[in-house]
Amino acid sequence: MPETIGFVGVGRMGANMARRLKDCGWPIPVVFDVNAGAAQTLAQELGGTAASDLKAVTAQADVIFTVVTDDQAMKSIYRGGLLSRAQGKLFINCATVTPAIHAWVEQKCEAKGAQSLEACMASSITQAREGSLYLMCGGKPEAFERAKPILEKLSASLRYIGPAGKAAQVKALVNMVMNCNTAALAEGLGLGAALGLDLTMLREVFARTGANSSVLRTDGEDMQKRDHACFFSAAHAAKDSGIALKLAKTQGLNLPLALAAKKQYDRMIKEGLGGLDKSGIAELTFKGRKGHPL
Repeated sequence: MPETIGFVGVGRMGANMARRLKDCGWPIPVVFDVNAGAAQTLAQELGGTAASDLKAVTAQADVIFTVVTDDQAMKSIYRGGLLSRAQGKLFINCATVTPAIHAWVEQKCEAKGAQSLEACMASSITQAREGSLYLMCGGKPEAFERAKPILEKLSASLRYIGPAGKAAQVKALVNMVMNCNTAALAEGLGLGAALGLDLTMLREVFARTGANSSVLRTDGEDMQKRDHACFFSAAHAAKDSGIALKLAKTQGLNLPLALAAKKQYDRMIKEGLGGLDKSGIAELTFKGRKGHPL
């Protein structure tokens, strides 16, 4: 009999992960979200219940996924009753938070006789629904082995990185470099547009040269067409670059490119564009756009 699974945080990522696991035969008896309406709608779809509090999640599930926004949210749920009746349970944490938070969560879980694992995602909403996420995991090896049969149904590639916090370090670096690449692509396409170059041609040339990157494939056309439907928001980009910059500070490193990219995402937030996809950074670089999408 497969272990029962609960979800805390059922935004677009969490909800699609839950749908995928339900399709693969795992019981999802309970979900929770601060947006009670979203939790209720998903629970009805999955044939489960929407918990009124965090204690009810742990009471009804053997494995609990958390997909929340930031450090503060993680601390709030683990201090807010999620560890009630936690003995023997496994908590899989998928948020992009600081490495220290994952280590803190592991300590809290172990003190209650539970296990925890960070499962950092380097993919987006579509991949969550398809079960093709790239997952980087950190924590005790035995927690990883317990989680593996579940995570394999969510991922196209699953990698164990090391102790708690190490996967989060890698994820921070992944997003830092991605954010720099996105900012650079926006500047390249913005300059190309100002010079009167055909941007479709320019993207094709970029793809065949050293200017190529994964964000060229995912964001290039969107920048050109000003289609910034959100898959990974500018606000999240700013947060994640900030995590990496704080790690750099602990090592006495200066990362001017990462800092410049973060300032651009911070500017998007200031101008009310933080809810756009990260591709919306092009609104700051294309001549004549003046920071506002169509």
